[in-house]
Order: sequence, then structure tokens, then C-alpha cells
Amino acid sequence: MTDIHARVLIVGGGLVGLSLAVALGRAGIATVIVDREAPADHVAPPFDGRSSAIAAASWRMLDRLGIASRIADVQPINQIRVSDGNAPLFLHYDHREVGNDPLGQMVENRFTRRALFATVAELDSVTLKAPVTVGRMKRSHAGVEAVLSDGDIVRAELCVAADGRMSRLRQDAGIESLQWRYPQDGIVCTIAHERDHQGIAHERFLPAGPFAILPLTGNRASLVWTERSDLAPAFMELPEADFTAEIQRRVGDFLGPVHVVGDRFRYPLSLVLAHAFRADRLALVGDAAHGIHPIAGQGFNLGLRDVAALAECLAEAAQLGLDLGDASVLEQYERWRRTDSVALTAVTDILNRMFSNDLPPLKLARDLALAAVHRSGPLRRFFMRHAMGDVGDRPRLLRT
Repeated sequence: MTDIHARVLIVGGGLVGLSLAVALGRAGIATVIVDREAPADHVAPPFDGRSSAIAAASWRMLDRLGIASRIADVQPINQIRVSDGNAPLFLHYDHREVGNDPLGQMVENRFTRRALFATVAELDSVTLKAPVTVGRMKRSHAGVEAVLSDGDIVRAELCVAADGRMSRLRQDAGIESLQWRYPQDGIVCTIAHERDHQGIAHERFLPAGPFAILPLTGNRASLVWTERSDLAPAFMELPEADFTAEIQRRVGDFLGPVHVVGDRFRYPLSLVLAHAFRADRLALVGDAAHGIHPIAGQGFNLGLRDVAALAECLAEAAQLGLDLGDASVLEQYERWRRTDSVALTAVTDILNRMFSNDLPPLKLARDLALAAVHRSGPLRRFFMRHAMGDVGDRPRLLRT
């Protein structure tokens, strides 16, 4: 048994938890991060099959933290095309309207994790313990004391919950949350196709939910197919030829013939929004604070904004010699992140409800709305900058 002393304990070694560990490590804040999974499992191809659209501001942050340069197979997103099924009206974004930088980058999550683990390994101020779990945890005026499954004890000023939508730490702290399960599942897979995707990300709204075709390196794309929960299991069990035919029917022929590469995955879709982002000596980040519908591909970006804000609050507190678990520090973090998180959670929920149907009056209204934004240059550019993460009160790590 070893006593480990740090200033911050992060529970959860996913994309958001690891990113926070790097940000705190770069600020010289002694940090311990624990996760129940072994790092080798996180970077294995079958782990979850997902990719992330990393917005321009988020990519800027990863670059400043020395992570971006380590990420392999990065595909720039140069354009985004949003359409309602086969309707002739659409919304189209082109990065050249707002500058030279891409709107974002598409990366398979395993490559991002690999870069994060490599960066953490180089930081003397960060200790990664995995695979281990947190057994008993005590939070008091004196600090945080966590007993790990390997017998070690971590003592810190602050604990950060980065342990996902069903966060045990959030529940143990008595923080209530708004939760519901959508009647939809997300089917995720990678396809190879004949024609060049030209770095264009497509979001198509079908009656069952959004269908995203997201460009990857080479002639490949990541698909996020939202389907009714009662039908998704049957699609998952289809023979390969039939499954490919269903995908081809939804993708269309603009990419030429397609075929599935690797495994297919299915995830239940849900919404989680914590009523508070903090408790005594506890801060929530990422899905522990807010789990949103994948309709806009903003989940990881929302978590990185948490990371940037919390890291800035803690770095400033450390410079002033303050206790990092002090309520005033955590109140500052919560004020900074609450409005943005609630707003994006609401927007994604409303968009999903508006577009996941085939009702003629709603279909006409949303088609006209897409066309109106497309035809208004100032409005289109505002939404483009919003998708890039370049609006609002941003922490320093996200600014240009």
C-alpha cells in the first residue's frame, strides 16, 4: 500500500479525463488519473469503433497542449452539408468563407487516445493508474482521500469526476440529474468508398434520426446512423451483404459503391444533464456533467470546453496559492460552463425532435429554415464559427 499525494485526482481515463490530466500537467499541477480499463484496451481497434469531429477551437487546444502533433490519420473537415432527406433545399458550410483553417478534424478515437497516453507518459506531474477502480472515497474540509482497488491511497485537494453519463461519483455526491433515454440507437461503422469525399461532412436527417457521413483519411468515412431502438438490433444482425445494401441506400451513389470496413457497433442514445457541476471538493466534466445527443457531433468538444475552463480556474488558483478544492474556485468553473452546457443540450434535443420525423408541416418548415440560413451570408458564417467553437466566452486554451 502506497500513499500518493497530489493536488487533483481525476476519476475516468477517457478522452476528456486524459485531456484534463494533460492540461493540468502542463500547468505543473500534480495530478493522479485512475481508470478501470487498461490503456492497451483503450487503443485497440475493437474498443468502440467511434470517431470524433474535433472542432477548430478544440484542435487548437490539443495543439497547444502538445497532443495534436501526436495524432495519426487526421482528416480535415473542409465543408459541411446539412440536408433533410432527399429535399432539394440544404445548408452548406465552406471553411474558405471564414479563413484558411478547416472547420475541424475527423479522427478515430483510438488514435486520439494513443496520443493522449503518450503525452501523459511524458509528464512528470501526472500519474496514471490503470486498470484500477476507486473503492472508498472521503471528501471533507481536509481534502479528498480515495482508496484504490490495488490498495493505494490517493490524497488530493480536489476530485474530478470524468467517469461518464452514469457517473458513480455524481450519484455518490447526491447531485441529481435530468435524464432520459431516446427511442433511438446509434449504429456506428466505417465504410470504404470508390470516390473522393473531398473532406465534406454530410448530415442527413431521415425519419428515424440523423445519418452522418464523416470523412476519414483515404476513401473512408465514419457513419453514425441513428435508428429506432426497436429496429436497430435487427439491422445489426443482418448479413454483411444486406447490411451494406442498407447503408448504400442511405448514403446514395455520390461516393460510388461502398463496403463496411471492420466491426459494427450499437449504442443506446440518451440525455444526461447534471443539476450542478460541483459539490464539496468535486467537479464534474464531460459526460458526467452533460451527455448530449450526437446529432451535431459536439459531445467531445463540449467536454474539451469543460477541460479548458477547469484547467484555467485551477491554474489561476494555484498561482494565488489557493486550495484547489475551495468552493469559490469550483463556483467560478460552474458559472463558466453551465450556460453553454445547458444551451447545447437543449439545442441538440430540440433539433433531434424536430428532424426525426416525416410530418409534412414540420418537414416544410425545417427545409425552409435550412435554405434561409444557407442564403444569408452573415447568419451562415455565424453558425459556421459556432460549429468551429469560435464564439462565446472561451478559455485561453481555445482562443485564436
